[in-house]
Amino acid sequence: MTRTIPLPAFQDNYIWLLAGADDACVVVDPGDAAPVLEAAARGLRPVAVLLTHHHADHVGGVEAVLARFPVPCYGPDDPRIPAAAIRVGDGDRVDVPALGLGFDVIAVPGHTRSHIAFHGGGALFCGDTLFSLGCGRLFEGTPAQMLASLDRLAALPGDTRVCCAHEYTEANGRFARAAEPENAARDERLAEVAARRARGEPSLPSTLAGERACNPFLRVDAPGVLAGLAARLGQAPGDRAEAFAALRAWKDGFAG
Repeated sequence: MTRTIPLPAFQDNYIWLLAGADDACVVVDPGDAAPVLEAAARGLRPVAVLLTHHHADHVGGVEAVLARFPVPCYGPDDPRIPAAAIRVGDGDRVDVPALGLGFDVIAVPGHTRSHIAFHGGGALFCGDTLFSLGCGRLFEGTPAQMLASLDRLAALPGDTRVCCAHEYTEANGRFARAAEPENAARDERLAEVAARRARGEPSLPSTLAGERACNPFLRVDAPGVLAGLAARLGQAPGDRAEAFAALRAWKDGFAG
């Protein structure tokens, strides 16, 4: 049985560990080496590193982690990824024998053009593509690309643990309420999140089933989301891509 461990970093990042029974662990997106080295000092043993995209808050600590633990490191085929990483792409599989696990690599362009996600051990490491109740900003990709990426992730098993890279759930929830005012599952999720955050606990991981029920960016076909968009735009979106683009633009300017 594996366990997911979020290590807080910077203001709101999480570096994720997926650990096995003997404390061997995969490290995902070590933007800062210090939390990983501190976890290792407590007994966790990195056996591989996975990188989802090139942004500094995801790769800035890679060299220091690998200097202490010279383990295989995997990342997207992008010159902005640290040179030590083995390049992987859509459809590849990353095996981690020390955990007895393999991870499927899924191309998820949108936030960046070369962004990838890793799915294995019952967990999804999605970087800045999918957040709980939200999705990443479009820095390099198009709305159509991001929608296709989210559709691929949403098709994974519902009990998959969604290990997002930022603690954005409460802020995303405020927008989700504006985009789809009537959603009982979402309101229940936000009540749970508020209680967890009040205890100083992460809101993550969530589950894909929960995100499909609550996250407006996975619900561009839902009547409530479409009604909210129609009211905002003055007309119904022409198709799913137009609905998603309008939803993302609305979120970009949302100050609620």
